[in-house]
Amino acid sequence: MVVFAGNSITDCGRRDAHAPYGSGYVHQVIDLIAARYPDRNLRYVNAGIGGNTVQDLRDRWQDDVLRHQPDWVTVKIGINDLHRTLSNGQNPVPPDLFNKLYHDILTRTRNSGASLVLIDPFYISNDTDSSSWRAKVMALLPQYLEVVQHLADEFGALHVHTHELFQEQLKYRPADALCPEPVHPNFSGHIVIAHGLLEVLGW
Repeated sequence: MVVFAGNSITDCGRRDAHAPYGSGYVHQVIDLIAARYPDRNLRYVNAGIGGNTVQDLRDRWQDDVLRHQPDWVTVKIGINDLHRTLSNGQNPVPPDLFNKLYHDILTRTRNSGASLVLIDPFYISNDTDSSSWRAKVMALLPQYLEVVQHLADEFGALHVHTHELFQEQLKYRPADALCPEPVHPNFSGHIVIAHGLLEVLGW
């Protein structure tokens, strides 16, 4: 059993028109595994919910993740935490709280016996020099990436460096080829995530 946990990038309509796996990287990963390993009878759950922060994940972790008794759990979270913090919005999750809450769900997952894959939050932009919102996001994002790296090391988790993967893509093609705005990828952008996830899994 594999459970994919996260926010809208994981959700991708899995609770609506694209049930049960969504139309994004989760569905792509499932299809590609089936194409290469048709003899493997694997089960999957997409537990992504749009708008979630790591606080939301922690609040629903038992019901939506651990109750499935997963063998593997992938977690892709962080950009909503950053946005709420940067905008001084409701229930902000600054990096120190992000670390604390993330650590809690990973501890519970490890204690359940499941293996972990952590997927970095990302922002598909090259704007680092202006005074724009995008530049401010890019300036704060490394603090969240550092948390994920530290937790991956501490918990012995596989780690998908999605922000780095997208920055490499942006050297060769425009952001619009991957994403209509910096957060929610199109089909091609989701392929980048799916490929990165499968690569760390040794697909």
